[in-house]
Amino acid sequence: MKGYGVVKIGQPGWLEKEKPVPGPLDAIIRPVVIAPCSSDTHAMHGGSGPKENLILGHEAVGEVVETGNLVIKFKPGDKVVVPCVTPDWTGRYIQEGKYNAHDNTMMGSFKFLLAKDGTFAEFFHVNMADANLVILPEEIAPEAALMTVDMMSTGFHAVELAEVGYGEVVVVVGIGPVGLMSVAGAQLRGAGRIIVVGTRPNCVKIAKEYGATDVVSYKDGDIVKQIKDLAGGTVDKVIIAGGDGKTLTQAISMVKPTGIVSNVNYYDASDTFTIPAPVWGLGMANIDIRGGFCPGGAARIEKLLNNIKYKRIDPSKLITHRFDGFEKIEDAFLLMDKKPADLIKPAVFIKW
Repeated sequence: MKGYGVVKIGQPGWLEKEKPVPGPLDAIIRPVVIAPCSSDTHAMHGGSGPKENLILGHEAVGEVVETGNLVIKFKPGDKVVVPCVTPDWTGRYIQEGKYNAHDNTMMGSFKFLLAKDGTFAEFFHVNMADANLVILPEEIAPEAALMTVDMMSTGFHAVELAEVGYGEVVVVVGIGPVGLMSVAGAQLRGAGRIIVVGTRPNCVKIAKEYGATDVVSYKDGDIVKQIKDLAGGTVDKVIIAGGDGKTLTQAISMVKPTGIVSNVNYYDASDTFTIPAPVWGLGMANIDIRGGFCPGGAARIEKLLNNIKYKRIDPSKLITHRFDGFEKIEDAFLLMDKKPADLIKPAVFIKW
């Protein structure tokens, strides 16, 4: 079969691979609509460690073409939503509620990109299909459902980590697609004021539609000072959805004692975190620093789909560029890599 990915670090391209074979609990999926992610381009450039001869992609809605003999919920022809995180639900860490680790492997439940070929292929493999796939609801457009599998799940997870509550003042640093979903999630959780840090006009526009009350630009000076001036002091919660190693220090500097800094930004392997002791109250500020990848599995995606079904949110607003045809995966990927000013999220629609 054919797939698109990283030939070697710094060199994306088309690959020829053997078609995957399902185990007894697994399914083979053919993509119907996929979306490149900055994590894919990040991996291609080596930001997540050595990669070669690997098909990329972890965001897909697809059609089941084959199932293992123990799969009971799905059959060939079913249209399904595929979470980007597909845990092995028999693992000890999963049983202990550590949703994103597989035994002793950090992010081990994020199998696409890290452990096996991904969704930019004519066929891709999903482990434990009954626990990791969701039937696409008839009333939800495939491209809207596509935004639940990573962007919405990750953005909402930032809000969950931050424990956003009613009336709180929340800052979201970075309003790419994940940050925009964090804004929407914070509003759904009842945040009173949502201050976003970003500059791209289309992102600012959608951030306001999703609930942002104030916009801060790094081009106008120190964002910590700007936010403290706006809020009249420190804020309740800070969500990091973009930035570099310095962003963590900025977040700690603007959150109140007993506040929470929640990170879902995927840093580069070359980044370093340096926190001056006074910023963290010499270690006594009771500021929680939390970070992690979103939970996986079918139950989570079903709940996120309910937010679309009952019109709480329209995540398809994130899609700014549309491509038609399997071969256009390359164009969409290269666009995601270049990140032009008008881009939020590209999607590729595939007919077989």
